[in-house]
Amino acid sequence: AGSYYDISMKINVISRKNANYARERPNELQKVFRTVDPSAHPFEKPREYRRALNAVKLNRVFAKPFVGALSGHRDGIYTMAKHASRLDTLVTAACDGEIRVWNVSHRTNSSNWRAHNGIIRGVTITHNGEYILSCGNDKRIQMWQFPQVRTLSEIEYEVQPENTFIGQNAFTSIDCQRESNIFATTSANILSLWDSERSDPIENLEWGHDSVGCAKFNPIEKYIIATASQDRKITLYDIRGSTPIKKITMPMRTNEISWNPMEAMNFTIANEDHNCYTFDMRNFDAARSVHMDHVSAVLSIDYSPTGKQFVTGSYDRSVRIFDESKGRSKEIYHTKRMQKVFSVLYSLDSKYVFSGSDDSNVRIWKSNASEDLGIQSPRQKEQQEYQDKLIERYSDLPEIRRIYKKRHVPKAIKNTQYTKSIIRQSQKRKEENRRKHSKPGSRPLKAERRKHILNIHD
Repeated sequence: AGSYYDISMKINVISRKNANYARERPNELQKVFRTVDPSAHPFEKPREYRRALNAVKLNRVFAKPFVGALSGHRDGIYTMAKHASRLDTLVTAACDGEIRVWNVSHRTNSSNWRAHNGIIRGVTITHNGEYILSCGNDKRIQMWQFPQVRTLSEIEYEVQPENTFIGQNAFTSIDCQRESNIFATTSANILSLWDSERSDPIENLEWGHDSVGCAKFNPIEKYIIATASQDRKITLYDIRGSTPIKKITMPMRTNEISWNPMEAMNFTIANEDHNCYTFDMRNFDAARSVHMDHVSAVLSIDYSPTGKQFVTGSYDRSVRIFDESKGRSKEIYHTKRMQKVFSVLYSLDSKYVFSGSDDSNVRIWKSNASEDLGIQSPRQKEQQEYQDKLIERYSDLPEIRRIYKKRHVPKAIKNTQYTKSIIRQSQKRKEENRRKHSKPGSRPLKAERRKHILNIHD
């Protein structure tokens, strides 16, 4: 005999509306719903690490920084200038006295002419972009009307300067003040201020007896100008009061100065001791950062328009890109044929770097070696930003750090780096031994940011 049991069960039916999942148009992406509850994703960290590892590997695979070269000069390119409002215009000056204007987007020469007899030491473009100013060893400053775009048959033509300024000594550099007709030149031990409408300097400033090598106006505080002289000194002037503000002495000579375009108080110098130093002009007791990696004298430097990075060119035939707050370079660019790099520039959109070297070529590089230069869809941009954030988050882990920082360098640079590391270790060991066998407190430790400042003059 059996018994009958009344069994009742409650059933929840899964229901979904097709409108919440279906695409409105065929070319739209499928809608995906995801829970943000961390307990639902126990393997999120390993998954992100794997994505970061793949992303950093792909960055190195697709790192092809060289874009192209602008050839046509017959001698080494000593200095360059960029137009303040034209993204695709570049002006280069060579050691044989020739100036060329380039259309970078087409990689063609717009115009060229013989500007000086001998080396052109400096070239710049006025704030309104109408004139090119150049100076050289022939004791002349030439003002040229900015050339219009010409056909290939009209490139070689006779150009006459709009104005000529004659000095008493050979000029070593030139720079224009923002939003005015004033420009500054250096010759012998004098910093001269000129007005484009007057034939003589409106003011001569000097502090010391040695030759002044370069001068740069502050792009924000436009009345502040910094100079570097052959006697290893860096001097700040305020042209409103016609007086020097401060002067510091370095162990070796400074070749060029570049102001941070976003932070008015900071500037970086390229020095003969293979390093770059970032200073805050309000406090010269110590450098803000010491940027190492070059193995020979740093000849040129230029900041990106964002103020976050700067590029350097060196006697060791390499171009390096630094973060303004980091002590080591993030990129190194080199080729087999590239010689000593006399001049470097960032493009106005901070996507490209120009380098002018002794082999008479201007080379164009990507500032981000693995960046895709093509047009990207919004989805591709989001994916790239996501990968960059992943790399930044896991950049301290050993495997990712090794791949992220690894760069292949020429054999000559590699050997010199090894030699320098041995010298540095020997100096450190010697200093430790001296401190160990000296009276306590007689040889205090000195930070790297302070040991390179020998003297401060107010």
